[in-house]
Amino acid sequence: MAEAILESVGDGYYRVRGALTFETVSALLRASEPMFQGPEANLELDFGEVQRSDSAGLALLIEWLCNARAAGKSIRFHRVSAQMRAIAQVSDLEGILPI
Repeated sequence: MAEAILESVGDGYYRVRGALTFETVSALLRASEPMFQGPEANLELDFGEVQRSDSAGLALLIEWLCNARAAGKSIRFHRVSAQMRAIAQVSDLEGILPI
């Protein structure tokens, strides 16, 4: 089974690695809870090491966006794959997600 990892690099910057799929996003969502409770006002997530993703990965980004807003934080997604961008485009979510 593939896994996804959220790694804190420091100062509100996080690295996401692995696969963002139906099998992995629930655990990653639970693992991300402390990210929204920390003192950093700005969150930056780097997706450069994500090997594959599906629509569940996109749903995770939307959930993180909602969680950040609820916590009064800004959030930016960096190096999002072409695959995930294509899913966002087909879903008409490009204007909503900070990618």
